[in-house]
Amino acid sequence: MIRPMATQAQPGDRIAAKTRTPSSPAVVLATLIAGVGAAAAAVIGVLTEPAAVSFTTARGQTLDLFGAGIYRYDSLFSGTANRGTDAVTVLIVLPLLVIALVGYQRGSLRATLTLTGAQAWLLYAYATMAVGAAYNPLFLVYVTVFSASLWALVLTACGMDNSRLQEALPLLPRRGPAVLMMVSGLVTAVIWWAPVLAAQLSGAVPARLDGYTTLVTVAVDSAVITPAALTAAALIWRRRVVGYQIAVPLLVLETLLAPMIAAQTISQLSAGISLAPGEIVGPLAGFVLLAFAAGVVLLMVLRALPGLPDEADSGHAS
Repeated sequence: MIRPMATQAQPGDRIAAKTRTPSSPAVVLATLIAGVGAAAAAVIGVLTEPAAVSFTTARGQTLDLFGAGIYRYDSLFSGTANRGTDAVTVLIVLPLLVIALVGYQRGSLRATLTLTGAQAWLLYAYATMAVGAAYNPLFLVYVTVFSASLWALVLTACGMDNSRLQEALPLLPRRGPAVLMMVSGLVTAVIWWAPVLAAQLSGAVPARLDGYTTLVTVAVDSAVITPAALTAAALIWRRRVVGYQIAVPLLVLETLLAPMIAAQTISQLSAGISLAPGEIVGPLAGFVLLAFAAGVVLLMVLRALPGLPDEADSGHAS
């Protein structure tokens, strides 16, 4: 009797999952709330066209405001950047969120980790909008997405099947993720701290502060992203499971940097903002390189993880 051939297994499929990790209704509900809110806010943002108007700030600087729609009171530079981020949210992040959520409900460890990445994007983007964007009619939507994505991420991480991740640990790459997380943390600190320190030493106002009261992105990246990346690097180097749980959401964020910067730049140029060639090529080249490295490492980690419980079982059937 001819025995059926088993399907070719991925590296992580060598680890058979004995039980299916049940999905949490709270995770699903919080993720859906965040996704629906983000979809509404992002679509409105993408459809908002600028109508630049001049404005004199409290510091005596003259700048252009976005001047229309939901980003009316944001600077033209920031409002058009927000539109670029909105486009990435609609076209890439929300489809990724839906796909990962379906896989999470089926018990996939890969999908669960990917889901934390999509949740982290929404958390990062809408925490920034809630506390950094000029007040507008979508403020409560921003706060809702901020809250829902925060708790969705916390609940997903806390409910993750660490025993399956621990079993996969010998197959997970160590050097690549650890080095990339270390470099990412240090580069983020240098990029943001250097101009701020220079401005403080000279007594000048930091570039692109415009009419805002503080540098929200600098504060968030410095207080959260940099230490998270450095912590993940140290934990991965020591072969700790939690290091990968921290790293994967950061890798998803980094992978999306290239399309985000590209979309923001296109949005700004289309609104008539003058950018020198170096201001366009430099950031794009740097972020494309970083995003490519993050994407490669992310795929290496995800491919080493076990698939769905039923896939693992069928892959070993004879």
